[in-house]
Amino acid sequence: MLRVYPYCLLVFLLLCLTTCQKNKESLGYQTEKVIILVMDGARYSETFGDSTYQYIPHLANDLAPEGVVNTCFYNRGRTKTVSGHAALVTGNYQFIENSGIGVPENPSIFQLWRAAHDKDSTAAWVISSKHKVEVVSNCTNPDWADKYRPSRNCGTAGLGTNNRQDGATMAAAKEILTTHQPELVLVNFIEPDSSGHANIWEDYLTGIVQTDEYIYQMWNFIQSHPFYKNTTTLFVTNDHGRHLEGINDGFKSHGDDCEGCQHVFFYAYGPDFKKNTTFAIQKELPDIAATIAEMLDFEIPKSDGRVMTELFK
Repeated sequence: MLRVYPYCLLVFLLLCLTTCQKNKESLGYQTEKVIILVMDGARYSETFGDSTYQYIPHLANDLAPEGVVNTCFYNRGRTKTVSGHAALVTGNYQFIENSGIGVPENPSIFQLWRAAHDKDSTAAWVISSKHKVEVVSNCTNPDWADKYRPSRNCGTAGLGTNNRQDGATMAAAKEILTTHQPELVLVNFIEPDSSGHANIWEDYLTGIVQTDEYIYQMWNFIQSHPFYKNTTTLFVTNDHGRHLEGINDGFKSHGDDCEGCQHVFFYAYGPDFKKNTTFAIQKELPDIAATIAEMLDFEIPKSDGRVMTELFK
């Protein structure tokens, strides 16, 4: 009996492994590509926090019925552009200098995905109106620094140049998606953050409306392009909000842990997600990275995020 037992145990383990593999394959995701859109610096009270949805008509009326909205989504880290984007694409909170000279410590989903699946650099892109967002394409981790970086199209001519208008970013994004057909993409729109910092309330609101239009254009692009249709998951969120009125200088700025700065909106659409569904479940920016890693089958070695299982059908 002692001689038979190891053999039986080996057979048992092989059967379990085969069963687990079959279960994994039977639960395979339809998502093959992921696009993340960031409406930079919109306060929740002017987006899904406004019951009239007057500034986000496309998100609320056209896109929400096709996907999932979470009304309790937060940036619990530093509520600045670079740190917010880093949390979004590394799955980790980190205090990063915000001018464009600081680089995340941890590798991004772009680097990890490219390495895991042996993807070319043009298969992943960081596209941004703000030049400094380019820093999230790299990291300081010695095992990953300068390796497996995504392609970049940021600002007028890359990191250290000038910011550009969102219309130019939208045109660049469409051209890149059409020409290179990348599978993992981040797009940053500078509005309404730029107009908020200018302290012009009307322009701040207009910036939300215009970005809502660009988001709708991107959604329609996904639906109409044969490479992306039915296989693409879309995440839409903010990197941070803004101060509530009565806190510091109000909507002009952001950067602390007030409700206005931390509360951001969340929308997701894709072939694996529920439709016409609204949650009020506490989730955070790093959870997007964790969920993408789950769907695109790669590991994040260190992460503050958790897979948002409530999104799935």
